[in-house]
Amino acid sequence: MRIIPAIDIIEGKCVRLTKGDYDTKKIYNENPLEVAKQFEDSGIKYLHLVDLDGAKAQHIVNYKILEQIASKTNLKIDFGGGLKAYEDLHIAFNSGAKQITGGSIAVKDPKTFEGWISKYGSVKIILGADSDQGKVSISGWQERSTEDVIPFIKTYQNKGIQYVICTDISKDGMLQGPSIDLYKQIIIECTNSSSGQPIKLIASGGISKIDELSVLKEIGCEGTIIGKAIYENKISLKQLEKFV
Repeated sequence: MRIIPAIDIIEGKCVRLTKGDYDTKKIYNENPLEVAKQFEDSGIKYLHLVDLDGAKAQHIVNYKILEQIASKTNLKIDFGGGLKAYEDLHIAFNSGAKQITGGSIAVKDPKTFEGWISKYGSVKIILGADSDQGKVSISGWQERSTEDVIPFIKTYQNKGIQYVICTDISKDGMLQGPSIDLYKQIIIECTNSSSGQPIKLIASGGISKIDELSVLKEIGCEGTIIGKAIYENKISLKQLEKFV
């Protein structure tokens, strides 16, 4: 299972939110590159980089941070937040992203999102399916759609999507453990589905201790994103070494 630390960016700084609420912003480091280099020095190979300004603005904003991290580390970066147009993707990939995550666009403009899958391939495009009480949350988690999470994932599985990031928003930043039951259900239903090949599920939200990673690996998650647990020293980079 891949370990994927998260760096969330607001105004060029490394921050964390709780349940996606911008009013809960806590700044952990004013230099995201410094944080990324710490991850790389610990053997980490992947990074989940989120442009929270972009998510609010509905277009890419912090691509210079992406460019800086991509050019000065060897981390394989997946980038998300406010990607709505082909121009946003062009900027993200040109700035060094290996993958991008599309969430709101997959709900609001499925034709465009399907076009991204066709143009860039399912290895480069990740589906963001973030769960707010079972419904897909959009617009930087400021809005709950009418889409049910699992049927939504299965629809895109049928259209060729391989990688899916699912955050249970009620768990995000709470350090109370991940939504194991939700991830189990997604993996079971999407494995038994006739909708294309099995998905590669990346769990996100609520990770609070190292033992939870073994459980996520056991149920079949392809990766897990860890944010606050690292920044609040609940999980050390040393502890993560056995997973990387």
